[in-house]
Amino acid sequence: MNPDITLLQAYPFERLAALKIGSTPPASLLHIGLSIGEPKHAAPAFVLDTLTQQLSTLSSYPTTKGIAELRQAITQWLLRRFSLPLSSIDPEKHILPVSGTREALFAFAQAVVDRRHHPYVVMPNPFYQIYEGAALLAGAQPYFLNTTAATGFIPDLDAVPGTVWQRCQLIYICSPGNPTGQVMSLTQLQRLMNLAEQYDFIIAADECYSEIYQDETKPPVGLLQAAHTLGNTHYRRCVVFHSLSKRSNLPGLRSGFVAGDAAILEQFHKYRTYHGCALPLPTQYASIAAWSDEQHVKANRDLYRRKFDAVHHELQHCLQVTLPTAGFYLWPRTPMPDEKFAQALFAAQNVTVLPGSYLSRPAHGENPGAGYVRMALVADHDQCLDAARRIRRFLE
Repeated sequence: MNPDITLLQAYPFERLAALKIGSTPPASLLHIGLSIGEPKHAAPAFVLDTLTQQLSTLSSYPTTKGIAELRQAITQWLLRRFSLPLSSIDPEKHILPVSGTREALFAFAQAVVDRRHHPYVVMPNPFYQIYEGAALLAGAQPYFLNTTAATGFIPDLDAVPGTVWQRCQLIYICSPGNPTGQVMSLTQLQRLMNLAEQYDFIIAADECYSEIYQDETKPPVGLLQAAHTLGNTHYRRCVVFHSLSKRSNLPGLRSGFVAGDAAILEQFHKYRTYHGCALPLPTQYASIAAWSDEQHVKANRDLYRRKFDAVHHELQHCLQVTLPTAGFYLWPRTPMPDEKFAQALFAAQNVTVLPGSYLSRPAHGENPGAGYVRMALVADHDQCLDAARRIRRFLE
């Protein structure tokens, strides 16, 4: 066996399941799960129609690079969404479809990390656990950047010693952030690109929550957008990851893409031809339909805004909670240890939330997830509101 597998820690939901063992919530209360970020809004009917209409294409092997029509649809979406010049994205060089951002984020480290040089992979803390596992199995050492209230829940790039940047080969960023929902600014992204240029490392920007945001007039800025504004028109050292899971309520479709530095993607494509992860053709055609439409995405944002407003109204006087800039998570401070809060809430009200300490690691003298819980407002409006009222009763 690969000895690095022993370095992997239990996934947060395994720990949560163990925490709940022995607790028996009231039978009169239906369970409401706020722990898993799995969208529950209806999938777009026109995407499902396209999927079924293309089932006959299952008789053909798909290519790793995907069909040209899909890469063109992704290109057009990137240009529109991030206000990029028409000629700045080449669908032949800058786009690679992937089977969801989770597998792509993991695979990327395996392809780009050179384990011979005792590398660091830098990542936010709390974080999506795939980053850590990807780093460890690539033979790198994770370096955790604590995102706390003191840093505005954004990685403090200036807190990283130069000795760490010198060994850094890859940094994962998540903007909008999971679990905090905060967004890195144009200035912060450009500062990171300057560091990447100075120390020669790659930026992997997980932007899968970019299409769920509170202010319709202020969509989150993206890494490629920041790169082009800075004059990095070839997107050197910049790779972004996007998905239809959150944007279009299609988590089971397993469809996304990576985009950016053409030289990096050329090598990543080579890796993926051996990886065996090409998107089935019906998935590709359904993805074209999804990337080509914005009406359903705006309607999706409206649903989340209404839920956030209602839940925040219920919880603001009993929990330290603020509305996130983007994403679909609340990240409230708990009045007791986060594990105890999650366990007791489940036992009393049959509501499941995720302890923040399960999403983070002790680093630099603290565990930045301790004392918080993550609440995913993915269920329908009435269930989320019911959960908020139960949480309020529990606290009162």
